Amino acid sequence: MTARPAAFAPFEWMIAWRYLRARRAEGGVSVMTWISLIGIALAVAALIITLAVRAGFRAEFVDTILGANAHVTVYNSGQPNEAGRLDRTIADYAGMAERIVAVPGVTRAAPLVKGQVMASANGGTSGVEVFGIAAADLATIPRVANPETAQGDLSRFGGEAIAMGSGVARSLNLTVGDRVKLISPDGVKTAFGTSPRVKTYEIAYLFTAGRYDIDQTRVYMPFDEAQSYFNREGVADEIEVMVERPEQVDAQVFEILRAAGDRALVWTWRDSAGSFLRALDIEDNVMFIILSVLVLIASMNIVSGLIMLVKNKGRDIGILRTMGLTEASVLRVFFLCGAATGVIGTLIGLVIGCLFAIYIDPIFALVDRLSGGDVWDPSIRGIYALPALLQWQDVLSSVGLALGLSFVVTIFPARRAARMNPVEALRYE
Repeated sequence: MTARPAAFAPFEWMIAWRYLRARRAEGGVSVMTWISLIGIALAVAALIITLAVRAGFRAEFVDTILGANAHVTVYNSGQPNEAGRLDRTIADYAGMAERIVAVPGVTRAAPLVKGQVMASANGGTSGVEVFGIAAADLATIPRVANPETAQGDLSRFGGEAIAMGSGVARSLNLTVGDRVKLISPDGVKTAFGTSPRVKTYEIAYLFTAGRYDIDQTRVYMPFDEAQSYFNREGVADEIEVMVERPEQVDAQVFEILRAAGDRALVWTWRDSAGSFLRALDIEDNVMFIILSVLVLIASMNIVSGLIMLVKNKGRDIGILRTMGLTEASVLRVFFLCGAATGVIGTLIGLVIGCLFAIYIDPIFALVDRLSGGDVWDPSIRGIYALPALLQWQDVLSSVGLALGLSFVVTIFPARRAARMNPVEALRYE
């Protein structure tokens, strides 16, 4: 009894390799192979680049939120004051901050005074949001104390020296050492009503937190000075809380609430950015599906090439079958032809996609220069550059999807070749 050849024997690889190198005179099979290979490579590269940009954008967006904003904001529920207005200020802010910072996992609890004012300098005006905060607490905010770019000395923050976002300074043509006038409509209370409060401050520090909306609107003022400026003597508006694991902040909300007291309410960073993050998740899923269809379309070129190959090699298949080649061997030969195209195209796409993601900054700078600039508008997208973050799970999912589709679509034309009747194939030869 003749032994059956092992699966994917060397002669099957040899035949598949010869077919892949088909000459142009043999029906343009080599051209179809190149088209299939290039299509898969571009589809895989596009999928990897898109997933890397998506991951980088999300990581940068979350990092700017966590690096310059409170992970948890604690404030009081409204209570009527003597004038009949709801009062949300915190009188025992020092004690509340001490109790909150004692909660396991909490790294900092800083009292804040907040208000919106008009900044005026050099004939220009800009609406800004003032954060009154102690100098020691300001130094612990990562994106402010250690920003992407900074000017001035943060140690000079105090008294009538303030810290300002670079966007505000740029719009008012200010720099370190200049003075800016802050105008608050809720100012000095007199017998004739409330008159606006106008005071001039020196800019001691300019920061770029990496978020357009923060750099364009935020000003930090010493806590004591903010209490006086906004008529908050002896009280704070809220407590800014930072935690060790911001991604798991929901698990700590109950403990923070219990430490803060009966009137306390909380607002986490997920509450403020949750809708945007959910929109990003939906967009991620939709983009993956769309690009998966693109990979499928590219993989279908393999089917076209193999069908042409099977048609052109009908005589060869008949001869091989009469020589004793089994249906399984013929199937494996043509499966190798299609799978090789998918594997090589996927590897090329993997290299292109990874290199593009790694060198996205110089590539995007070139695109920006060729297009005349302003391709990426930070006022719309919130961050200043297009980021990319390669994650192994994204790369593996892209490669796995491309290889899986390439292997699956190859089976059908390969089975057609294996089931070809050798008598019919040789009838007119």
